[in-house]
Amino acid sequence: MTIHDLPAVNASLNALSGILLVIAYAFIRARRIAQHRACMLAAFTTSSLFLLCYLIYHAQVGSVPFMRHGFVRPLYFTILITHVTLAATVVPLSIVTLSRGLKARYPQHRRIARWAFPIWLYVSVTGVLVYVLLYQPTWLL
Repeated sequence: MTIHDLPAVNASLNALSGILLVIAYAFIRARRIAQHRACMLAAFTTSSLFLLCYLIYHAQVGSVPFMRHGFVRPLYFTILITHVTLAATVVPLSIVTLSRGLKARYPQHRRIARWAFPIWLYVSVTGVLVYVLLYQPTWLL
């Protein structure tokens, strides 16, 4: 594995985190708290690994320019701007939400999780979209 493999790793970690979030949501709706907790801890771990790999990659490579033109260019930048902005909020939101859940402060946990879940899921999904738009061949789109 080289540094140039990390964008694909990052997209995979984002996708896995999104899948774990959806499964965790299904578990909590079914009142399966232990399974919900396990999935959320796995999603947090996966997202943390993503952040570590992302920082390593961009510390080595720097910024990667978007070379495409046409309708996909404003689409990409709209997705990227919302992704980056909301990704910055996911870090504190996920830490606070996880902390409250693990401390059994359930009313406070639920109150913030209602915001954290859709934002975190959006960031996970759009992270994969950013990867596809930036690194995959144009004939795929």
